[in-house]
Amino acid sequence: MMATPLRLRTDRKDDGSVALTAVGELDLSNVADFSEAIDAAVTAGTDGAPLHIDLSAVDYLDSGAINVLFDRADSIELVVNPILLPVLTVSGLTKVTTVKPAGG
Repeated sequence: MMATPLRLRTDRKDDGSVALTAVGELDLSNVADFSEAIDAAVTAGTDGAPLHIDLSAVDYLDSGAINVLFDRADSIELVVNPILLPVLTVSGLTKVTTVKPAGG
C-alpha cells in the first residue's frame, strides 16, 4: 500500500498558542504521524489553550483520523475544509469540540 502524502507543520502564533496544519489526506497510512504531531503540539502549547488544528487543506480523512480527534477533543479546536463537515457532524465530533469551516 502506498502511503498517502501528508504534510504536517506546527507553528507558534503571536499569542503563544500553537497551531498544527495538515495538508493532504489522513488515513491509516499516516494517522500515527498525525496523532504524534497532535500530542507534541499539545505538549508545546500554552496551558489551557486548545490546540488549533487546521484541516482546511485536507479533503479526506478516515475513521482512524476521526478517532484521533475524538481522543483529544477536550484539548483541540478545528478549522476544516467544508467538504469534511458532513462526516464530522455525522460522527458526532462537532458536538464535543469546536469545528469551524475554513473561510467562514
